[in-house]
Amino acid sequence: MKIVVIGGSGIIGTKLATRLRKQQHEVVAASPNSGINNLIGDELARALQGAQVIVDVLQAPSFGIKTVPEPSDTSGGNVLAEQKTAGIAHHVALSVVGIERHPDNSYCSGKLVQEQLIKVSNIPYTIIRSTQFFESVWSIVESCSVGDCVHLSPALFQPVSSDDVADALAEAAAGTPLNRTIEIAGPERLPIDEFVRQYLHAAKDPRKAIPDVHARFFGAELDDLSLAPGDNPMIGTTRFADWLRTHVPDRTSTRLNLR
Repeated sequence: MKIVVIGGSGIIGTKLATRLRKQQHEVVAASPNSGINNLIGDELARALQGAQVIVDVLQAPSFGIKTVPEPSDTSGGNVLAEQKTAGIAHHVALSVVGIERHPDNSYCSGKLVQEQLIKVSNIPYTIIRSTQFFESVWSIVESCSVGDCVHLSPALFQPVSSDDVADALAEAAAGTPLNRTIEIAGPERLPIDEFVRQYLHAAKDPRKAIPDVHARFFGAELDDLSLAPGDNPMIGTTRFADWLRTHVPDRTSTRLNLR
């Protein structure tokens, strides 16, 4: 089966493409780095020729990066229009848990628009909403640090390994369209300050994690529902402590390549 991964050179796209190729699928990793721009119809149309599935992982969820994405209604609309022409049978998209709870966040608003376009497109789809990746933890530390203290919301947090997200996307891409949204989260739900405390300890970082109910998380004041998944999400298998053993220090997460 031919599968086109939009955002195929980013953190999730790269892992997803590797998994799909191991399953013997023909994979086109579409991104500006590979010479395929999802805003340009001719380039995208050529990539979609003969494809059955498209997986859109552009602007994957890392709240560690404060960027304003290209408008999702433009890029998403172009991708969907080209899919109809190409006869794509399944659109899989990666989104973010809780985006409807942050109406003032332009990234979340853009993701909501993207989801709505998918749902009304009449193309069979599966949307996977993920909690934040483990890889975002260093960005959280940096954004919340004042001197030798890291002021953090004690709101509940359930981040997930990017490998587990890539596994879920690969399964969805090879499967039957669900025509609904599902969520994926990590196996542990703890206060944000506790996750960061574990990270600082593993990294031998002398800074102290200080719980503060008014601390901002990339501009937002949180409660226990702000970032948490709903009932019965998919649960990743990787525990944070296990991930830390092989990923600390991983300060490259401040410059994650999401495309």
